[in-house]
Amino acid sequence: QTREQETPPDFFYFSDFERHNAEIAAFHLDRILDFRRVPPVAGRLVNMTSEIRDVTRDKKLWRTFFISPANNVCFYGECSYYCSTEHALCGKPDQIEGSLAAFLPDLNLAKRKTWRNPWRRSYHKRKKAEWEVDPDYCDEVKQTPPYDRGTRLLDIMDMTIFDFLMGNMDRHHYETFEKFGNDTFIIHLDNGRGFGKHSHDELSILVPLSQCCRVKKSTYLRLQLLAKEEYELSSLMEESLLRDRLSPILIQPHLLAMDRRLRLVLQVLAGCIEKEGYNNVVEEDLSGDTATHRGPGHR
Repeated sequence: QTREQETPPDFFYFSDFERHNAEIAAFHLDRILDFRRVPPVAGRLVNMTSEIRDVTRDKKLWRTFFISPANNVCFYGECSYYCSTEHALCGKPDQIEGSLAAFLPDLNLAKRKTWRNPWRRSYHKRKKAEWEVDPDYCDEVKQTPPYDRGTRLLDIMDMTIFDFLMGNMDRHHYETFEKFGNDTFIIHLDNGRGFGKHSHDELSILVPLSQCCRVKKSTYLRLQLLAKEEYELSSLMEESLLRDRLSPILIQPHLLAMDRRLRLVLQVLAGCIEKEGYNNVVEEDLSGDTATHRGPGHR
């Protein structure tokens, strides 16, 4: 996709494109929100011939390279889906933009555990997920490990806000570091389907926040700060993204959409506070066994 292209309106979220510039922008957004849960990502212009095809020792990967009818170098790699000539990556003629992520620490040092997102979408053209039809769904989640103690539920709220600002509907799973059990943070991996539509705000992404009405105090204060004119989110993102080699990463409409969505997040939280009271919505940042979540009956 070019920077100007939006996701076609008839595309389901699970048919959307994976965008390298979304991965880059997600890293910068994550830092500005002060979550710091996205591994460092940088844009690079890659020569597919000299930097991939001619140096790979992976024969299976090498065999997926071909020259297209337009005389461009293409490859499609190996994966469980989307790896075919119809979904190939093609250079011009062999130059291609990409995002490179530096994942630290290595899996050999720190294994990761994959968790199903409680607010996972159905990934079905007609079927709805439970959270879409049950307005009290969060009460059930709050009683289920690992969301019944620690900061995990609040971390999900952070991830929800992060995804809404990007317009990312594809958060079916998330990962944590296995070694630390429940006393760890969520890693914000796989953000390639963010920043697909600047003209549409997907309010269903915010359902976890509106159902649970919980947020970390640090997150709430940061959102309020980024809503101020002197610390405007779009301006900070624009300035930060200038440092990337593939700048511009996002066009202006995407930057302005983040300001608009930030105001919507604050509106949802304002409604929660009005309904349940500040102290029942905004929670002090705590960790480990010292943090507990209020039961569904608490008011």
